[in-house]
Amino acid sequence: MNTPQDPRGSAVPLPLLLLLLLLTGVCIDGYKPVIIVHGIFDGPKEFKTLSLFITKAHPGTKVSVIDLYDNMTSLKPLWRQVQAFRKAIESIMRKAPDGVHLLCFSQGGLICRALLSTISDHNVDAFISLSSPQAGQYGDTDYLRCVFPDYLKKTVFRICYTRLGQKVSICNYWNDPHHRSRYLQTNSFLPLLNGDRPHAKMKAWRENFLRIKKLVLIGGPDDGVITPWQSSHFGFYDSNENVVEMRNQEFYRNDTFGLKMLDARGDISMCVHSGVKHVHWHSNITVFGSCIEKWLT
Repeated sequence: MNTPQDPRGSAVPLPLLLLLLLLTGVCIDGYKPVIIVHGIFDGPKEFKTLSLFITKAHPGTKVSVIDLYDNMTSLKPLWRQVQAFRKAIESIMRKAPDGVHLLCFSQGGLICRALLSTISDHNVDAFISLSSPQAGQYGDTDYLRCVFPDYLKKTVFRICYTRLGQKVSICNYWNDPHHRSRYLQTNSFLPLLNGDRPHAKMKAWRENFLRIKKLVLIGGPDDGVITPWQSSHFGFYDSNENVVEMRNQEFYRNDTFGLKMLDARGDISMCVHSGVKHVHWHSNITVFGSCIEKWLT
């Protein structure tokens, strides 16, 4: 094996070279750090398996599962959560000059989108949205009954689209297709994030979001929670509850937050898996191998 040479032509011992690389912060294995943001009603302990998948596939990868707003505190309003997650994630990004990957599950995918839109100097390479209601949620699920046991999907707008309701995270992305005007007027989170309701920061948020190099959207028909499941791919119901796919959504056609531009760049990857329940996405080795692993380099 040849001994490395310094610029003046003299040999540099290999142990000394490795020490210099470590001291200067150079990542020898080349894998970017991975930041994981959990979903509603869970926390870091649910992502031990996914973290092991990552470190086994890419040894040496630094994996950080953000320990904030766990379990029942995940019901706090999303903009409040975004502020706290921002401080934690910016700290990790500052230590990773070559960039990071953001892997976000369920409600966490919306928190991550808000972070990507509002942080002007983020260095996120791949944003992996794992079964997240990116276009909103509208369904009678166990999650809804846990939060609002006395309401069904057809009536929950009566509380969600109020000032009080907007203090509950699930209401921040509740998208009732039969009450579109109330959704646009009273929902303080998703209409702003999707650009459905114009605001002064739309251009800046779009530019920030477009700093990512890859958007990976993962979901499937047997999820059982995300409703419609196509919301994980930015599809959603029309007023007749027919699913309108991403490219026919108004926010895509108007490119309000950069989705159409990402698509034009060839930087959107959609992954569909059948037979996966919502709570199993992050522990399914097949999903990891086919939808996630290749983007975490």
